[in-house]
Amino acid sequence: MRELTIGKNDAGQRLDRFVAKSLPLLPPTLLQKYIRLKRIKVNGRGAKRDTRLESGNILQLYINDEFFDKPSEENMFLTVFQPRLNIVYEDENLLLADKRPGMVVHADETEKVNTLINHIQAYLYQKKEWNPRQENAFAPALCNRIDRNTGGIVIAAKNAETLRVMNQKIRDREVEKSYLCIILGAITPPAGRLEGYLLKDEAKKLVSVHKTPVPGGRTAVTLYQTLAQKNGLSLVACRLVTGRTHQIRAQFAAAGHPLLGDGKYGRQQQDKPYGRHGQALYSYRLEFRFTTDAGPLEHLNSRSFQVEDVDFLKEYFPDFHLSQAQPER
Repeated sequence: MRELTIGKNDAGQRLDRFVAKSLPLLPPTLLQKYIRLKRIKVNGRGAKRDTRLESGNILQLYINDEFFDKPSEENMFLTVFQPRLNIVYEDENLLLADKRPGMVVHADETEKVNTLINHIQAYLYQKKEWNPRQENAFAPALCNRIDRNTGGIVIAAKNAETLRVMNQKIRDREVEKSYLCIILGAITPPAGRLEGYLLKDEAKKLVSVHKTPVPGGRTAVTLYQTLAQKNGLSLVACRLVTGRTHQIRAQFAAAGHPLLGDGKYGRQQQDKPYGRHGQALYSYRLEFRFTTDAGPLEHLNSRSFQVEDVDFLKEYFPDFHLSQAQPER
């Protein structure tokens, strides 16, 4: 329990608004709940949320200590009252979450609170699987990233050993990621391999595709297979052999078939008739193919996990069922 004394500059404020400003990490819904449960008292008594505070009032706050901390990127998960997660798989070591298009995985210049990692940390904190005050440095972390407007499976590590092992498995290409995307037109051949060198422009946050090696460029290989065609669009399954920034988006655009709705690499005039905003790209399947010891993750070897639905299938390819998609090898 902590106490706060109301000074003359704070007098006249509503109880709920004063506490909200004093404890910015406390979710508004939880604040109202604590007032109803009389875990927030004025002069030792329960009070209504619209109670006007007077100079000299003493507030008793029966609230967890972490809500009194100053806001930072590390504790922003506390502001998430009801985590929104589509969990594909979970065990004591990791969690696979189906990130929906539009959500960022980590905080950026446009979003600090509603991020995938904040929702995952809030979920584990509320389940009492993780308490930052009992950890010296570790916090649940993501092992892979997905762009804001791309959906799909993201791996979250619940402990440091899992984070270390999974990151190594990803570097060793022992985690296969399969994607579905919609491209403009019909690519020739309908199944094949896109190869090249990607050069990243950090200032513009774009990558360019080159046929031959360039200084700073990195090899990029994508296997693809056309699954269906309709109304000038092609539904394509892809598997990443390498995992570079914007790899699928940039390579298909360079091949003359940008992804539907892709504002960075696409063709806005051609996108207009379809009404799609945000690239039609989804990391729909993961498969673990470990060739060396995986320690606490060995039970995942040879297992695959798939999302239940892909947002753009119903709109553009309603007759295609996700079970028909087979990862290209």
